[in-house]
Amino acid sequence: MKKLFKTIVILSLTIIIGFTSTEAFAGNKDRAGQAGANELLVNPWAVSSGWGNAGMACVKGVSAMWSNVAGISFTNTLEANFSYTNWLAGSDIKVVSFGLLVRLSESLVGGLSVMSMNLGEIDRTTVANPDGGIGTYTPSLMNINVAVGKSFSNSIHGGFVLKIISESIADMSGTGVALDAGIQYVTGITDNIHFGIALKNIGPTMKYSGDGLTFSTLFQGMTSNITVVQRADEFELPTQLNIAAAYDFNFEQNSRLTLAINFNSNAFSKDQFIGGIEGSFRDILVLRAGYTVEAGAAKNIESDDCTNVYKGLSLGASVNAPLSKKGLKVCIDYSFLNTAHYNGTHSIGARILF
Repeated sequence: MKKLFKTIVILSLTIIIGFTSTEAFAGNKDRAGQAGANELLVNPWAVSSGWGNAGMACVKGVSAMWSNVAGISFTNTLEANFSYTNWLAGSDIKVVSFGLLVRLSESLVGGLSVMSMNLGEIDRTTVANPDGGIGTYTPSLMNINVAVGKSFSNSIHGGFVLKIISESIADMSGTGVALDAGIQYVTGITDNIHFGIALKNIGPTMKYSGDGLTFSTLFQGMTSNITVVQRADEFELPTQLNIAAAYDFNFEQNSRLTLAINFNSNAFSKDQFIGGIEGSFRDILVLRAGYTVEAGAAKNIESDDCTNVYKGLSLGASVNAPLSKKGLKVCIDYSFLNTAHYNGTHSIGARILF
């Protein structure tokens, strides 16, 4: 077991050093907007987003499939989670998600989740009709995630997520794949010290295909229209590296206070530092709060020069209702995240745990 732990630590350090020593994976504001498939950065689960994903080192359940897949290995028997997100309130963008975790063996857990983003109807415009009036189109963004988590010991947990990405706009579509990998290490007398590493959205470039960029026009001096055929270029995925830690203060009557920090290294925007706190009262009421700051923003924390969607305060709460002594539980979750634009993001979800 010591040999396994040593191997995992060495592998993790190798990933971190290789990941952070190259310009491509350092927070870079000059690359902002150059990645595609940015719905991969949307956290639809209220449990983890309620404190800004600060708890990446100790996240568990369906939320872990987005935050740090290693956390799904703590699932008892089964967990189902449904979530609705009003993303960037005021933009009319809605996100619907469903996730399911099932224990497959004593040390192995399998998971499946689906996230669908609805951007509403958008007016079609052309050079000749810049104000629209020629119909609408509805973009479609969907991710299907298949996850596996394994407990190597009482302290070491790991996992992988395979993401299938599907996007479509007017007369164009694109598909891609990405991979997440995560590790959680738990230690302390009462397993109250947590460390986590997650590498997210690693995959080949994507490209749209179709005739959505093709148009017909009449050039000066010509008597008939000609068709201009254009094709989309390839784009990269929004890769991230997360390194986090958390500490639990455990009290009587199953109450707990957790402090957590998370460093988020973004390949296509500035890095972020996230701090959070979560308080659980008898495992019935859970309150969360977090704060997100971009690297370099310490001198002016309210600056509008933000390359990420989320900044500032995040809040969340869960109400857990035990239905049996065997572990059956129903939970209602809510979260709010402050955003650089529009009126924040609201998520509400319901979970069933067995």
